[in-house]
Amino acid sequence: MTMTPAEADKILSANFAPWVLDLALTVEAVGEDRAVLRLPWSERLAREGGGLSGQALMAAADTATVIAVSAARGGFVPMTTVQQSTSFQRAVTGSDVRIEAVLTKLGRRMAFADITLSDADSGTLAARASTVYAILG
Repeated sequence: MTMTPAEADKILSANFAPWVLDLALTVEAVGEDRAVLRLPWSERLAREGGGLSGQALMAAADTATVIAVSAARGGFVPMTTVQQSTSFQRAVTGSDVRIEAVLTKLGRRMAFADITLSDADSGTLAARASTVYAILG
């Protein structure tokens, strides 16, 4: 059974720290090996010059991985980030960000994902990330 975006939003609201919830991420789609989230534009998250901060983008990529793993496993289980690497390609200014996390491998104890972060208006790639997670439960 595939998880719905509404079910994934409940995982987000029930399992993340308040500062992550302050990003106002929403789940747009989930599949057996992926999750698509939206990070709404906010001047609070912008750096000098108007681009969204790298910290906000990295947190969004990390969060999208948790949702993708949860969707693949049929529900949330405790997990923790082992590694995250992000390459920034261009600034996102004045637009929401579309985050797509795709699982490249899901084992019993480890999960690997590739994440793209794109300007939601233009579709232009802003950053790429890769994550490795340890599944604790």
